[in-house]
Amino acid sequence: MGDPGGPVWAPPVRDAVARGLCTDCGLSRSADPKSCGRACQFIQPDYPGLEAAVHGRARDPARPDEAFFGPFRRMLRASLAPARDGAQWTGIATRIAERLLETGAVDAVLTMAPDPEDRWRPVPVLVTKPAGMAQCRGMRMGYAPLLALLEPARAAGHRRLAIIGIPCQVYALRSIERELGLDRLYVIGTPCSDNTTTERFHQFLTLLDADPESITYLEFRADYHVELRFADGRRREIPFLQLPISQLPPDFFPLTCRTCVDYTNVLADITVGYMGGLGEQWLLVRNARGEELAALLGDELRTAAPGSAGKRTGAVKGFLANTERAAGGLPLRRMPGWLRPVIGWLMPRVGPRGLEFARARVEMKAVETILHLRRAAPRRMKAMVPDHVWRLVAPYGLAPRDGERRGP
Repeated sequence: MGDPGGPVWAPPVRDAVARGLCTDCGLSRSADPKSCGRACQFIQPDYPGLEAAVHGRARDPARPDEAFFGPFRRMLRASLAPARDGAQWTGIATRIAERLLETGAVDAVLTMAPDPEDRWRPVPVLVTKPAGMAQCRGMRMGYAPLLALLEPARAAGHRRLAIIGIPCQVYALRSIERELGLDRLYVIGTPCSDNTTTERFHQFLTLLDADPESITYLEFRADYHVELRFADGRRREIPFLQLPISQLPPDFFPLTCRTCVDYTNVLADITVGYMGGLGEQWLLVRNARGEELAALLGDELRTAAPGSAGKRTGAVKGFLANTERAAGGLPLRRMPGWLRPVIGWLMPRVGPRGLEFARARVEMKAVETILHLRRAAPRRMKAMVPDHVWRLVAPYGLAPRDGERRGP
């Protein structure tokens, strides 16, 4: 895709080194594949150390939401005006990257673009012209070795970079940041919960609609619906409870994604997502570089205070019970078909919304991490589960067993 002199360049990368618990962030494809051993979040992560290095401080106990979302300066509901055509939401992440290139703050942006043969398959690219960012709008599904492009970027003389990445990519990036010798680095993070292969994602699309090839857009929304858009302009909304999750194979989501402890991309300079946005986007401005990125949008960015409603405890307890059954190999308790539309109508009205929805999802991910690691990789728990995760699950009766928690 493109060439080194064009606006979007997808240079060839090495083959991946086969590893367990790997999301193919790209480091194993570098000249030093052994760097994975000290950089991977699935080996022995050090969130307190990296958070202090990136943000200048640890999570503040006096700010309770930092226990869920990591250090931040400001949280905002936000939207871009006007919204960009083809954007997943309104286009905030893409527009920040465009502005970095327009102002000359960076030489290139490392991000994902769709494979020319498959709109859902992510391809890592280097973007050097603002106009090139339009090719990168929207969501992709699958693994993409973004960090493999660090070496081609430096070889091309790019010393000021921006990266748009998901948490496992950003964790590895921060772990090797000092070794890169860059003059400037901006990190735009997007939240991530569960990924799968592009091939598996296509299977999921076939379960959602009789014409899966015409689906051009898919988004899990905070109002408990999945939104689909189609090539002919149609739109369709599916309540979460009506999704064919029970028809997916047990390994549809890999163990890495079921044991990820960083839903909100805590090591980014700015996190751009939707969970706490109440129908708009949700920004966490985490440090001074994040403030620079938000300021680039000027009057294009419309903001408001984030809202919160409902109670999360019941939803998280229900998730815990189902996950315990799934992790133990027992069948999930399925809701009667006649009750699903009723609950689907109630959830957006009385369930957790806004920041409470975001807190619920973070607690669910923490619960999922503990239960699935205990079943599948118990020896990894001491190294992989940071203290803040144990604090999140404590109200739900989950506590570390012997050998599961690191020493002080």
